[in-house]
Order: sequence, then structure tokens, then C-alpha cells
Amino acid sequence: MHAEPNDPPNPTRLSPWPERRRLALRFSLMGAALLLVPAIVYLIVLLQVSPDTADLREAEAVRPSMLMSADGEVLTTFGRAQQQHVTLAEISPHVVSALIATEDRRFREHHGVDFRRTAGALFHSATGSLQGGSTITQQLARNLFPEEIGRSRSLHRKLKELVTALRIEHHYSKDQILTSYLNTAPFLYNAVGVEMAARTYWDKPAAELSALESATLVGMLKGPHYYNPVLFPERAQKRRNLVLAQMLKQRSLPEAEYRRLIAQPVQVTLTRQAENLGSAPHFAAHARKWLVEWAETHEQDLYADGLVIETTLDTRLQRAAEQAVQKQAESLQRVADVEWSVPSLAATSGGLDSYAQRSTKAQPFAHFWKQHDELLAAAVRDTPAFRKAVAGGASEAQALQELMADAQWLARLKAQKTRLEAGFVAMDPSTGEVKAWVGSRDFNLDQYDHVAQAERQPGSTFKPFVYGAALEAGLRPERAYVDQAVEIRHGGNAVWRPTDMSGPSGNTMSLRDGLVYSKNTVTAQVMRDVGITRVVALAKAAGVDQSKLDPVPSLALGTSPVTLLEMVNAYATIANEGEHHKPVFVKRIRDRHGRVLAEFGSPTRRAMTAESAVELMDMMRGVVSQGTGTMVKTRFGIVADIAGKTGTTQNNTDGWFILMHPQLVAGAWVGFNDSRVTMRSNYWGQGGHNAILLVGDFFRDTLKGGLIDPKVRFAPPRQPQPTLARWSVPASSEPEGAALVRLEIDPDAPQEEPPMSAEELDRVLQHLDRSGNSPSPMR
Repeated sequence: MHAEPNDPPNPTRLSPWPERRRLALRFSLMGAALLLVPAIVYLIVLLQVSPDTADLREAEAVRPSMLMSADGEVLTTFGRAQQQHVTLAEISPHVVSALIATEDRRFREHHGVDFRRTAGALFHSATGSLQGGSTITQQLARNLFPEEIGRSRSLHRKLKELVTALRIEHHYSKDQILTSYLNTAPFLYNAVGVEMAARTYWDKPAAELSALESATLVGMLKGPHYYNPVLFPERAQKRRNLVLAQMLKQRSLPEAEYRRLIAQPVQVTLTRQAENLGSAPHFAAHARKWLVEWAETHEQDLYADGLVIETTLDTRLQRAAEQAVQKQAESLQRVADVEWSVPSLAATSGGLDSYAQRSTKAQPFAHFWKQHDELLAAAVRDTPAFRKAVAGGASEAQALQELMADAQWLARLKAQKTRLEAGFVAMDPSTGEVKAWVGSRDFNLDQYDHVAQAERQPGSTFKPFVYGAALEAGLRPERAYVDQAVEIRHGGNAVWRPTDMSGPSGNTMSLRDGLVYSKNTVTAQVMRDVGITRVVALAKAAGVDQSKLDPVPSLALGTSPVTLLEMVNAYATIANEGEHHKPVFVKRIRDRHGRVLAEFGSPTRRAMTAESAVELMDMMRGVVSQGTGTMVKTRFGIVADIAGKTGTTQNNTDGWFILMHPQLVAGAWVGFNDSRVTMRSNYWGQGGHNAILLVGDFFRDTLKGGLIDPKVRFAPPRQPQPTLARWSVPASSEPEGAALVRLEIDPDAPQEEPPMSAEELDRVLQHLDRSGNSPSPMR
């Protein structure tokens, strides 16, 4: 049956396609929605993970920490790299022109992202020719946030960079963006920013950079290491010329100038910028080590958080110390130069002025090197140049011969080996605060710190610990000893025989005079009576607690190497009547807003009794008034209550002098870095004639400047009290004619010693009857 044309349509026979289209549209919309939701979520996350306004302010606010002196002067700053911020006006216009022409020619037109350039970069990358599409603002985003944005080749990283660039453009002007970029761009050799780059490669400020130099630096931005003008000058020249071509294209460089410049080779003079640690570089370096550890444990960034570190250093005392070290060490250098220049030492006598006159004609250390040719050869073998030559295939003999033939190189090595060095440190004994610190004569020439790093034998400056231990053990300054040859057995069959330069006199002298005149034979006997264990214990308690002290008899004469800082700290304990403070370098740390984060001090610890410390100090007064340290008064005219000790090691290798005043303790060491090089004459080789010059000069100027009070005095020693005599008889017989009975005076005998027994008294009387001698008290 067929339907008529006018019959209504049959629903069962309708076409299915409209319904399918509706279903397809519905699923398409649902799919789009499913894709759009993650995109929206990703966009939200992207905005959150990309650096925001607060991060921009924080990045802008990154600043180095400041190390301040106790009197409010900036000593130095601690930043991540060698970086000096400059304004746009302090940068050569050639740098700006080269940068914009090469890296972002539409910089002044876009708002952080050059979409035309980005699209072009994507097209070229798709065709296999990788191109960068980042604007200057995008590159700045990477410089400011290297960890947050990263440098991986990914879409996610690129989108973070894009968002951050837009935010930067919203908050800062174009000139601010240029300034920030040129101050944060890395240029190798620890130089960050165009100012340090200019000083590193051409030793000039950024304001003086030529078009050629500017193009070289801008060319490095694409790959600092790959286009390093020092290591790869040909690559750097090609890249530089490309930058010049872009400058020509942007009409910032005349064509004639362009033609002239591209023909020139790359010329740089690498000048590594010395780390600027300010006016007290060794002190700053030492403080920084401690500060880095403190910052890490307290979640602070020493190099970026802008901390204000208040130290104990006094710049007035520091300047006095630096001047004393410079002046007196130079004088002693002339002495060494002259004395080692001629065969006969007799021709070199005289004062410092006479040595200054003769030094102009002398050939420094000429005779020394004639006498020590093997030392010179050994010095050559110790150099990096020798090791490099051997590593390059030369035999040791061949390398040695070639270097010895290089006259200029050899002269520099000789000068380095024979350069006299010095260390100086001063501290307040009542607090342990370090007030002045000079680690070497010139930090630029010798960064090795002769205050806290160098361990040298202290010689006789160690003797006060022997005599202090004796006082602590109950011996009195009046106790008598004979200046005679001494033999002390130790370690099995070993025998130690200490001597003095003048030899034993056979005279009787007191314990006090043994220290005043620094007699080795007497000191050895005192150490034997007291015991080495007590001496070591006192030295450590007083402050010599970092270096190893070998418990052998020769320690009494200062044979165990120690640091100058330890020794001055220990003398400060004596000056503080036996109360010890550890050295204090930092008093307070504040954040950039002035809030106190931490305060520091050194707790007091009793190292020896006040009575023994005062007595020991009085004995050491005698060193500077009548003993080996009198030059500090006679030459520098110091009128104050002072005490101290000199020290000299074998063959005049080390010279020491430490001086105590109630308000300040200061010490100096003088010698050569290579202990095989020494002062020649015994006179100038003694600490009482070399190191004493540095300390005396410093104290004279300090007193003259009113930085310490000349009227302040140490506590006086206690007055002798009526005592009981304690008689003792040697257990074994002494040679005929010698005193068989000795009387020891001990004011504390009734309390600390048991009364003499009847048996002991009987022995005394028997000896008196046999010898006919009557006992006499020892001095």
C-alpha cells in the first residue's frame, strides 16, 4: 500500500540524523567542558606558583648583610657574589644600546612579552631552528627567580616566566627593569652585574665601557661560558660582531664605526676582583665562618637577608694596630734584608734607622740564598708551577732546571719566601671582646691568618703557665732555685737538657726572677717540681684550648705550636684575675628592620685563683720593668700599670710579645711563613726586640689617644703575712759543702700542711749536729 502525497508523515519513518547531531553537539560541549576545567585549574595553579607581587618586593629587597664595628662603622658586607649595584646613569649608553638591539628591540613597546617574537620563535623551533623568544623582562624574571622559574625547556616553565614578566612590567618602569637586569646578569669569575664585569675584564667602571667592550659583554649573555672572551676569544669575537651588526641595524652605531670595530680582535685583561672584606679583612673572614653556621641553624640567609651584625671590633684600635704592624714590620723586614745580604754579620749592627739607610743599597737575602741553595730548590719543588710542569710530562730535574732559569719568576719566589709576616690581636680582658685583629701585613698578599690559623711555637710566652701552676700548687715567688745545668728524664731513656743562651751561672735566684729573666734552666726545675699535668691543665683552662699541648718536659719552654689568639686570650685570663672568657667577636645580630635576633657574650669561668693570678701578674710586671721586656717602656715611653712576657723560639724562628693592661691585652707574633727562613742576628731575632715593637707602638698610640686609661691599675699582690717555717731534709745525701737543710716559707702552712713530726724534727737536728751548718731561709 502506498501513501498518498497529502497524508501526514509517519513518525516511525522520520530521518535519524537530527537526533544524532544533537547528541554529538551535547557530547562535544561536555568534552570541551571537561578540557576547560583542567585548563582553568592549571591557570589558577600557574598564577599561584609564579612569583607574585610579594615575591617581587622580596627579590628587590634582597640585600647583603652588614658587619658593623662596635663604634658604628661598616666593616664590610656579605653578599652572594662580587656585585656592585649602579644606576642606569652610571652605565655606558653603549651597553643599553647593545642590549636592546640584540636581546629585545621592541623593549620600549611591549608590556613584558613580545607576542610577535614569541610566535616567530615557536615557528622557527617547529622547523628545527631553535630561537629564543624571551624579552629582557622575561630574562630578568629568570635572573630574579632562578629556582622558582628554572631554565628547563618546557611549556610550564615558559608560562611561569611569561606570567612573572607581566607582573614585573606592571610594577616597574622600563628604566627600572633595565637597571635591575644589568645589575643581576652573571658574567663568570664570580662577577654579577655589569659594573663588576667591567672591572673584571677591563679593570674599569661600567660608565667607561666602549661600544666594543659593551658588545662583548652583551654577547656573553647568550651563554657566558660558551662565549667566555678569556678562554674562547674567537667565539666571543663572532658573537660580539653579531651584536655590533644588530646595533648597526637599529641605527645606534654608524656604519663606518661598525666596519672599524668588527676588524679588531677581542682584547680583555682579566683582573680578578679581590674579595672586599673591608678594613679588618682577617677579622671579617673569621667572623663570617661563625656567622654562616649561626645563620644556617637559625634559618637566616647571611647573603640575602640584610642582617646587621654588631661586632666587638673598635675601628680606632684597629687603625692603631694596622699602623703599628705596617710600620714596625717594614722596619724589621729591612733588618732581615740587610743582615742576610752580606757574609759578615758584624757589618750590620746599629739601630733601625741605620738599617733603613743601608737597605737601599743592599741585595735582600743575597747571602742567605747562597748559603741555602737546597732550600731554594725545595721551595721551587713546592710551587704549583713545578707540579704543573711535571704533570705536563717534564721530568723533575728538567722542570727544576727550567724554573730556576726563569730569573723573574725565581725573584718573585725568593721575595715571597723571605717576606716577614706578623700577626696582632687585642682584647678586653674583662669581657673577652676582641678589639683589634691584624692577620698579616697585607691581606692582598697573604690571606693566611696569623692570629687564629697559624700555629707556631710560643717559646717563653708559655712560661707564665708553668709559674702560674707553681703558684697554684703553693710555691711562693720567693722560692729559691739554682741556675744550673738540668737533666730531666722522660719517655724511658730520653733525657732533656734545657739551656740558656748565656749558659748556667750557678747563682741562686728566686722563682720570680726565673720568670722575669726568662731562665730556661729555672723554668725546667719549676715544671719538674709542679708536674707537667698541672701546667697543661692551667694553660687549657686559661684559654689555650684549641691546639694540642704535648705533655712533655720541653712544653715548659713553649715547644707545642699554638695560635696567637689562644695565647692572648690566656693572658687576658691572667689580667682578669684568673677568670676566663672565651673570645667574643659578635655582640648582637639584628634583622633589616632593627629587631634583635640574638645577643652574645662569654660566661665567666674560673681558671685559677685570684690570689695566684694577681701574684703572677706582679711577677710579669718585672718582665717589662727589669727583665726581657724593658724595651716596651724605654723605647715607647709607656707610663701605665703593665705586665707582659717575651718569647723567642729556636734559631730565632718566632718572636712573640704579649702585654697586659687592666683594660686591654695585646699580643704580636713575628716570623716567616716558611720556618726555615729566620731572622739572622740573635738581637733582632728575639721577641723582646722584634714583636715588642708592634705591641709597644700600638699601646703608645692607644694611651696617647685616650682609648685606655693610664691611671687604672691591677690589683696589688697580697702582702706577706707572718709565716711558720717548714723545715725539710733531702731524702738522699747531697755533695759535701752543699746545704743539706732547706727552709721553705709557706704563709698557709698551718692550714695546708701538717705540723712537723717529731721524727722529722729529729732528722733536722741530726743533720745540724753532723754538718755544723745552721739552716737559713730560702729567698
